[in-house]
Order: sequence, then structure tokens, then C-alpha cells
Amino acid sequence: MTAYQAPGTSGDSGVDVHDAVVLAGGAARRLGGADKPGVRVGGRPLLDRVLAACSSAATTVVVADRRATARPVLWAREDPPGAGPLAALDAGLRRTSAAYVVVLSADLPFLDEETVRRLLAAVRSTDTEGVLLTDPDGRDQPLVAAYRNAALRRELAALGAEHGGLAGLPLRLLTGALDLTRITDPVASFDCDTWDDIAAARARIREHGHVLDEWISAVKEELGIDLDVDTGILLDLARDAAHNVARPAAPLTTFLVGYAAAQAKGGPEAVAEASRKATALALRWSEEEAKEASSGPGAAPAAEARPEAG
Repeated sequence: MTAYQAPGTSGDSGVDVHDAVVLAGGAARRLGGADKPGVRVGGRPLLDRVLAACSSAATTVVVADRRATARPVLWAREDPPGAGPLAALDAGLRRTSAAYVVVLSADLPFLDEETVRRLLAAVRSTDTEGVLLTDPDGRDQPLVAAYRNAALRRELAALGAEHGGLAGLPLRLLTGALDLTRITDPVASFDCDTWDDIAAARARIREHGHVLDEWISAVKEELGIDLDVDTGILLDLARDAAHNVARPAAPLTTFLVGYAAAQAKGGPEAVAEASRKATALALRWSEEEAKEASSGPGAAPAAEARPEAG
């Protein structure tokens, strides 16, 4: 599989090009050796959730054995496999070239694109060598971070020279050598190390305040749709169709609106315009029915009555 080049990476967002390295090759001992990147939360593998959050990267490298993923990536592997996070990070960095790199673990169910943008904006706006998240207890999360690529390479080379290699070395040796900024984010920094963590993540996304956004994101990824639409417009349309026509009209109408927007090869504006037309039609439908009811059987509605001759 080849590297993923995000649309508009070099210009649309107004920020410099960046790469991403995702570490997904751990042993998951606290999960009994389960395939942690493949564990599903909200119907999506944890790895795919993280890949969606860093989709703006020019090059995304996953350090792990190859597997099916929701979008194309480059693959790397530390030598020997299982040599630890610093060796894995070094292997991933060797396939990157951008000045900034987002470094992520593959077990972050609540990481989103906004958090990645915030990390990148922070590292670009300071003189520090990286910005990482901390968890609610103030502990560093070096695998939810954005770094200057050159700084990572420099310190990894120094550690390798000092210790005769990177195998088995802890991440704290790297973060301790870097000048870092820290941001507290208890949600985005939440990682899944145990089955209890997995259960908590699955429960959270089904809470009332999260379930709709989670479901829409999962459906778009499953269908290969990269489209940000105003869900409020669609929900209003479904309500109007159900109220003014019939309950089954709601899902069928929203489907037809999406189909019409796709036929027009449009984006969010096409969805909004099709929704506006369908909503207006539902309201006219209801008004017509109301006029018929108020006029009585066999009588023409007042607004449509034939004018008298003469």
C-alpha cells in the first residue's frame, strides 16, 4: 500500500505539511495478547479510529505487521519486532520527511482531527521541540503528541549511540531529553490498555451526547464518504417529513436527498439545497392537506376557488 496524500494538505488548511507515525505493534499483555489495534469500539477498529484522526497527514506510517486498514498507509517494523516503543518510533520516522510529525498510539478511541490540529498548531507556535497531551493525573502521554521531526531524530540517534541501540529503552528517556509543552486533555488522551478500558470506551460513545456523532462518523467511514454535512438540517428534514407526510417518509426522504446530492456531484451545499427543497415540499404537502380538511368534503379550498363570472 502507498502513502496517503491528504487533499489540500499543502494549502487548504493554511498550515505546513506534516506526517504521522502510529505505533500499533505492542504485545497487549494486559489484554491477554489480543489484537488490540483490531479491537472494535463503536463498530470500528481502534487503529482505524486513530487513522481517521490523523487523515490530514501527508504521509502516514503505521509501525506494525501489515493488516487491512480503512485508508492507505506506509508500513514499517522495528528490528527486531517487539524491541519497544523507541525502536518502533525510529523505524517509523525513517519513512517520513515532513518537518513536523504527529506520533500516536493505536489505542486512542476518542482522538479526533481537532485534537491533532491543536497539537500541531501548538508546536508550530512555540520554540519547543514538541507538544504532548497529559492524562487527568498529569502523566505525560508521549504517544499523543506532535514533534519537530529533526528533534526526534537527533535524540533517538543520541540514545542509540549511548545505549548501543534503542531496543528495550523506555519512552521517558526520549521525552526527558526534549524541550516539550504539555496540554491536558482527559478525553483525547484516554487509551485502552485493559478490557475495562475497552468497556468504558464502548459505553461512552453510546451516551446520548456522543452516540449520533459517533454513528455518523462510523457510517461515513464504512461507506467511504468524506463529506461534512450539517446534521441539523437533515434531522429537521426528517422531522418535517415525518410530521407533515408520514413517519416512513422521514428515512426515505433523507435517503433521496443524499442520492440527489450525489447525483449532482456536490458537497455539503448540495445536501443543504436538496434538503431545503424537500422540506419546502413537505410543508406544501401539509398545507394542502390542511386546506382540504378546512374546506369540507367536495368543496374547493378558499384559496383555489373559481372566481365568479362577470
